[in-house]
Amino acid sequence: MKIAIAQIWQETHTFCLNLTGIKEFEQGGLFYGNEIIEKMQGLGEIGGFLKALEGEEFVPILRAWAMSGGRVTSEALESFEASLVSGLKANLPFDGVLLSMHGASASEKVDDPEGYLLAAARRVVGKDTPIVVTLDHHANITRQMVESVDGLTGYQTLPHDPFETGLRGARMLRAIIRGEINPKLAWRKIPMLAPADRGKTDEYPMQDWFGLARQMEQRAGVISVSNFPVQPWLDVPELGWSVLAVTDGNFQLADALAGELAQKAWEMRDEFWKVRRVSPHEAIRAAVLAETGPLIICDASDSVLSGVPGDSTCLLEEMLRQQIPCTALLPMVDAQAVEQAIAAGQGAEIEVAIGGKLDPVFGKSLRIRGRVGGIIEDGMVFTLGKLGASDMGRCALLEVGNVKVVVSENRGIGGTHPDIYRRFGIEPAQAKMIVVKTYFNYQMFAPLYTDVIWADCPGLSGWDLRKFKWEKAPRPVYPLDEMGEWKA
Repeated sequence: MKIAIAQIWQETHTFCLNLTGIKEFEQGGLFYGNEIIEKMQGLGEIGGFLKALEGEEFVPILRAWAMSGGRVTSEALESFEASLVSGLKANLPFDGVLLSMHGASASEKVDDPEGYLLAAARRVVGKDTPIVVTLDHHANITRQMVESVDGLTGYQTLPHDPFETGLRGARMLRAIIRGEINPKLAWRKIPMLAPADRGKTDEYPMQDWFGLARQMEQRAGVISVSNFPVQPWLDVPELGWSVLAVTDGNFQLADALAGELAQKAWEMRDEFWKVRRVSPHEAIRAAVLAETGPLIICDASDSVLSGVPGDSTCLLEEMLRQQIPCTALLPMVDAQAVEQAIAAGQGAEIEVAIGGKLDPVFGKSLRIRGRVGGIIEDGMVFTLGKLGASDMGRCALLEVGNVKVVVSENRGIGGTHPDIYRRFGIEPAQAKMIVVKTYFNYQMFAPLYTDVIWADCPGLSGWDLRKFKWEKAPRPVYPLDEMGEWKA
C-alpha cells in the first residue's frame, strides 16, 4: 500500500490584520520529505497516520503547521500548493492520499484554501485514487472540500485529540483502499454561528450534540459522523456550522443522519449563546477573595489559540488598579518590551509601554514600571503533548508589584503551560491567579487550579459576534439576523 501524506494546517481569524506567512509556519513546524516521519512520530494527526498504517509505504510530502492567526499569505499558499502538487506528481501512482488540514483557513486571495488544495490534489491523482482528509471540528465545511474527497472526519473532543483523529482518518483510508468499505458522504450547512464559550464537549450543550453523533456511529453501516461548530471569526462566503456523515454504501442513511444532527443543532441554538463571563473587576476581585488558589482567569477575548495577538492589557490594568495583595501570573506578547528588558538586563528597573500594539481595534498600551526578573534569550519552545510544538521566541519576566508578567516575542500558547513560569523559577501552584489567553486548552494546569473564571474583556475574539463587521458571510444567519423556522 503506497500512501501520500501531508499536513497543511492553519486556522484563520479574518478580523485579525496580522498575516500568517512562511515565517509563522516555520515557527510551528515546516518540514519536507522524510523529515516529517523523523519529527512527527507520535505527534498530532501525522503521528496518528504513521501509527495506524505501520508497515505501509509512505511518501511524506509536506508538513506545514502554524498557530491560528490572520489570513495566510498568497506566497505561503502558492508554496504549499507547489510542494503538494510536485510531490504527488513525482511519485505517482498512489493507492491513497491522506491529508491533515484545519478546515477554517483563508488566504489573501482564496477564501477556501483547504478546498482549493484538495481539488489540486484530486487533479493530480485522478478520480479513482481515494483521498481522506482529517479536520479540526471548528472547520468550515465547503462544497469544494466535500466534492474533492472520498472520506472526511473531524475532531471529536475539545480539548482536541489530533493523534486519535489521525488514527481514525488513516483507518478509514485503509479500509477504502482494501475495498472493505464503499464510502458515501452526506452533509448539511446550518445557518448559525455561536461564540466559543460553550464549546467544551464534556459539558452541556456540546456534550449532547456530540453525544448524538457518537450514538449514530454505533449503527450498522455508519463509518463516521462529524460535528463542525465552525470557528466563528471567519468572514467567508460559505460560513456556517456543518455536519457530515460517512456510511458504507448507503447514501440515504448518511443523508438522514446529517439531517437529524443538523436539525438538533438548530433546535439547541439558543443554548450555545448562554455565556458565563463576569467583568474584569469582578474576575480579579473574586480571585483575590477566594479561599484557595490558584484560579484560572480566561481572557478569552484575547485568545491566541483563536488567532488574535495576545497583547491585551485589560486584566493587567485591573490588577494594578486594585493593587492586588497576592501573586498573579500573566502572559503578554510584546516584542518591543522584550527588547527593552534584554537591553536593560536582569535585575534592572524599567519603564515600558506594554501590550496593545497588535490589535488595531481594541488595543491599548499600558505604561508600567517594573523589575526585570529574568531573561531567556535563546527562546522558549514547548511541545504540547500530541498537539506539536510552539515557539514563543525570546522572553522576559517583568515583576510589577505582585504581578509577574512573562512577555514573549511570539504569540506562543497564551500562557497555557505551567513551565512558562517555572523556567523563570516561579511555581504556578503558589500563585493566587493565573491568566490564560484562551477559551479552553488550559489542561496543563489541571493538577493545580481550584476554579475557573471567565472575564468579559474587549478583544478580537470577543463573544458577541454581532459587533463585528461582516462582509462575505452568507445571510441570513442566526443570530446576526432575524430568522424564522429552518429545516435541515
